[in-house]
Amino acid sequence: MTTLTLAEEMEELSSAEDFLNFFHIPFDTKVVHVNRLHIMQRFHDYLQKAGDALPDADNAAALRTVYHSLLNRAYQDFVESDALTEKVFKVFKMQEPQSTFVPLEQLLGG
Repeated sequence: MTTLTLAEEMEELSSAEDFLNFFHIPFDTKVVHVNRLHIMQRFHDYLQKAGDALPDADNAAALRTVYHSLLNRAYQDFVESDALTEKVFKVFKMQEPQSTFVPLEQLLGG
């Protein structure tokens, strides 16, 4: 009988709900429905920030605990706030619309 590693188990997960269920995190389906991409991106961002501080892959129990904590934190960000406030994606981080001036002479080839 072969036992899957944590990474192999996670490869089978395909939705935010799958991840939340896998890590036994209770969730409101309305929150996840509206914010699924934001939650998963925030989870990814938290993992990236943790970087070298993450436990080694051979310490599955510790790694699972950290993943649970970071995913729960990502989910809670959107329970307590919203996508516009959290600004996870670049499009939300942009300031005022950008404008570029092109002189009429340049358009007319002059």
